[in-house]
Amino acid sequence: MSVIYKGQQSVLATKEGKRLFYPRVVLMGSVSTNQIAAEIAELSSLSKGDTKNVIDNLVTVMTRHLQASESVTLDGFGSFRYSMKATGNGVETLDEVTASQAKVFVRFTPASSRNVDRTVATRSLVTGARFVRVDQLGIGGGLPDDDETELPDEPGSGNGGGQGGSGSDGEDENPMG
Repeated sequence: MSVIYKGQQSVLATKEGKRLFYPRVVLMGSVSTNQIAAEIAELSSLSKGDTKNVIDNLVTVMTRHLQASESVTLDGFGSFRYSMKATGNGVETLDEVTASQAKVFVRFTPASSRNVDRTVATRSLVTGARFVRVDQLGIGGGLPDDDETELPDEPGSGNGGGQGGSGSDGEDENPMG
C-alpha cells in the first residue's frame, strides 16, 4: 500500500508572478468505524461488537476530557487537544475577549520518539509511509473527482506544509493569532 498524491497548482502567485505546483494527497476512499472494528477484531480475541463498543466509548470519553480543557494522549498513537484560531476580529481590551472571536478545532499530533540528539526517530502513522504519484499508477479515470482530504497549506501560510502533523505540539503558539 502506498499513499497516493498528485501535483496541484497553487492559486497564489509567488513574488515573481509564478504559480507553482505542490504535492497533494489523493483519497481513494474512507473507512468507517464498523470496518475498523472488524479489522481490530480479526487481530484480537474481541468480537466486532466488543471492538466497536470500545471505539464508541473512546470517542465519548475523549470528548469529555477535551471539553474539560485537557489534552488526551493515546500511547503509540498520538495526542489530541483543543486549539483556537482567531477569526480576525480582535478587541481593544483583555476584558472584551470572548471565545466567539475564534474557531475551535481539535489538533492531533502523532506520537513520536526521539534520538539521543533530540531529533525525531519515529513518528507514529507517518514513519515508513511510501508515496506514489497518481500518474504513475497506470490506472485511468479511477480517481475521485473531488479531493476531499485536508490538504497541506501553501508554503508560508504557517501551518506546517503537510509534513504529517503540526511539527510541534504548539504549546508556545498564540491561540489567537
